[in-house]
Amino acid sequence: MQCKFEMSDLGLLSYYLGIEVKQNQREITLCQTAYAKKILEKLGMGECNPCQIPMEPRTKMSKFGNGEPSVDETQYRSVIGSLRYLVHTRPDLAYSVGVMSRYMEAPNTSHLTAVKQILRYVRGTLNYGCVYQKGQSSLELVGFSDSDMAGDIDDRKSTTGVIYFLGNNPITWVSQKQKIVALSSCEAEYIAATAGTCQGVWLGRVLSNISKEKAEVMEPVALLLRKQALGSLLVRASALSLFLWVFLLLFW
Repeated sequence: MQCKFEMSDLGLLSYYLGIEVKQNQREITLCQTAYAKKILEKLGMGECNPCQIPMEPRTKMSKFGNGEPSVDETQYRSVIGSLRYLVHTRPDLAYSVGVMSRYMEAPNTSHLTAVKQILRYVRGTLNYGCVYQKGQSSLELVGFSDSDMAGDIDDRKSTTGVIYFLGNNPITWVSQKQKIVALSSCEAEYIAATAGTCQGVWLGRVLSNISKEKAEVMEPVALLLRKQALGSLLVRASALSLFLWVFLLLFW
């Protein structure tokens, strides 16, 4: 490309759009330490006391509140937007940030308190990020899916969580509210598994294109579920499996 375009070789990538890249012969690490510090300093929490978890277990929030005073909407939305960008290298923040993103329309003091706990957790985990190891003997695509049951007390919808690993390396993750109301925890798990399966089929096809292998002969994609009653699923990336799962999602 240097023969056709004027360009300069700046060496190995070390910083890009707030993401710090550390490379050596064994692994590549992605983190956003400097960006996280800027978020904390912006809110005057640069020296706050850290905490161990981003959100208390079984936390329930409502859009309407209980007569609690409202807070600055612009500041709240700004913080949530910054935290959502931080999720690019922090899968451990996906659920808590996703939940608090639901209350940007009319945030109150309880919402802001929960967001500050996330920031206190970030304060204690500034150096956390994603590590991608080189030279792995096996690069099996394995996914994990999970869900709660009616976690949103306003509309009784559940939340899906999905993460995929290529070998030991996390490559994609998502935490989002389900589109329909599940009538049981088992149904919520199946809806989460549907989202995970669609993601796995797509990832399998992308990997087959990269490796130039046909989707029909590629290795099955493993999707592991939390519920023992559901066990584990081995989903082969084929047009038929994609059709069946999408059919379940839309018409079940």
